[in-house]
Amino acid sequence: MNGHLLALYVGAAFLAMIAPGPDMLFILATGARGGPRTGVLATLGVASSEIVQITAVAAGLSALFAAVPAAFTTLRVCGAAYLLYLGVQALRTARRGSPVPAGLQKRAGAPSGAYAFARGAVTNLANPKSVTFVVAFLPQFVDRGLGHIPLQFAVLGAIFVGLELLVDGTVGLTAGRLGGWLARRRARQALDAGSGTIMVALACRLALEK
Repeated sequence: MNGHLLALYVGAAFLAMIAPGPDMLFILATGARGGPRTGVLATLGVASSEIVQITAVAAGLSALFAAVPAAFTTLRVCGAAYLLYLGVQALRTARRGSPVPAGLQKRAGAPSGAYAFARGAVTNLANPKSVTFVVAFLPQFVDRGLGHIPLQFAVLGAIFVGLELLVDGTVGLTAGRLGGWLARRRARQALDAGSGTIMVALACRLALEK
């Protein structure tokens, strides 16, 4: 794979992971209520859903790119526009501040491990933004000139899931402490502002790259 694109992908994916979103906040709430093991199982549930999504997206897009080469350029431009939208939304959220999810404040009624895993998978599958993000994000870092598009998708997908397990797994393990930190509005604003700025810059770069 293109080393430059791969390094850019890892950095961008990591920044996307550390920005608080539905999956991370669910894992925080679950870990804070059920303990480290439950938080990790919730993370595994989210990751299992992402594997399904990435596999389906990669298979479909690989076939599409092979049949209609122009679709790659079209999807790349549309994906960059979506990343720009996500970046602007994150900056707007940072500016006005976002309320603390009630789930982070509740510790009673700890969920079982099986429930945490299943709920994590469902939470991710039921979030249309998750699928849209995968569709918009992964193709930006595929180098058609190198060929082996399914293999490139597989590598990118494995890295994405690995970062998910690393970041949200750490969140699940230390949910109580991180939950309290992320409950602070300034902390959430800083993460939103940082990730939003990077997303906007990345979208502009990818849209102009040939």
